[in-house]
Amino acid sequence: MIEVRTERQARALVLGATILGTGGGGSPSRGLAAILDALRRGLPVRIVDVGELPEEGFAVTAYNVGSIAPGAAAARERRIADPLRRAVEELEKVLGGRVAAIVPNEMGGGNTAAALSLAAELGVPAVDGDLVGRAAPEVHQCSAIVAGVPLCPSAAVTASGDVVVVKEYASIDDYEAVVRHLSVLGGGRAAVADTPMRRGEAARAVVRGTVSRAMRVGEEVLRAREEGRGPVAAATRALGGWRVFEGVVERYEWRDEGGFLLGEAVVRGTGEYRGRTLRTWIKNEHIMVWVDGEPAVMPPDLFSLLRDDGEPVTNTELKVGDKVHGVAAKAPEIWRTPEGLRYFGPRHFGFDYDYVPVEELVERALRATR
Repeated sequence: MIEVRTERQARALVLGATILGTGGGGSPSRGLAAILDALRRGLPVRIVDVGELPEEGFAVTAYNVGSIAPGAAAARERRIADPLRRAVEELEKVLGGRVAAIVPNEMGGGNTAAALSLAAELGVPAVDGDLVGRAAPEVHQCSAIVAGVPLCPSAAVTASGDVVVVKEYASIDDYEAVVRHLSVLGGGRAAVADTPMRRGEAARAVVRGTVSRAMRVGEEVLRAREEGRGPVAAATRALGGWRVFEGVVERYEWRDEGGFLLGEAVVRGTGEYRGRTLRTWIKNEHIMVWVDGEPAVMPPDLFSLLRDDGEPVTNTELKVGDKVHGVAAKAPEIWRTPEGLRYFGPRHFGFDYDYVPVEELVERALRATR
């Protein structure tokens, strides 16, 4: 078991989770504030491996659905103070008892931290793992689906007062449409509790060790800053990844549509990448990346933009003129399977490419410059 006890640990966790969040994953400032509030109130923030879950009871995921576009959360009368907790309470009514643990649904400075702080509020542990291994825009990108674990029953709650229990869904497309539409009705966001799992199901479905990985990545960046070493290089090493670009954001166009931030950013190369151009297609998160028109990172592999100090730039905050480094890493193996690629590969997002792993794309790029 891991316990987050200090502000330093909380900062490292949120920093690393935001890097793994690939441009999305919620607000890191709100996520950090939630964990620090739990610590100040003396609530233990405990993180356990799947194997430490009790045999009885359910672990459930709890997360927010909606667009990350600036201003996407429209002002509406707030009737429910804590929609995420209410969603878990509504799901507990369906399950007939209290949940045993909270599983983060994805990695991200906001959503991972929200799951951990909620677990502390409820007096249960959070799981050292999640259902993506990065952040992802749609309900489809859930490892439980690939593992054959149903996401329902579930509960979805908006701050404006909608409370919906979903007993079954005809298809994952329908379930995505239901919760996404609720987020739009709710002014931009809906809180969801779903994927109730016994320990054996969680062992199949959860991408294990991602919360502790986030803590390690964040700690390496913090230590590199303190020691005057390169924080971007430290983050890249901790991820086991590659720095694939450096430059200045030349263009960033986005729109808030259908419960998503949809957009494209263009980065003009500097340093060793001078004269080159990176383009990234965004659906809340960075999904598909090209350098000089050639694929550089394909989904489901990870791509994040970091500042010189290793601080990740979310797509909510990204702006023209930002100096950034593009860092890539491998997706968890579950997403590289045929079933995983069905829900998270390039063709799922409408791109006419067969998936090529990022390590092969990096090698191709190196050969082209030799």
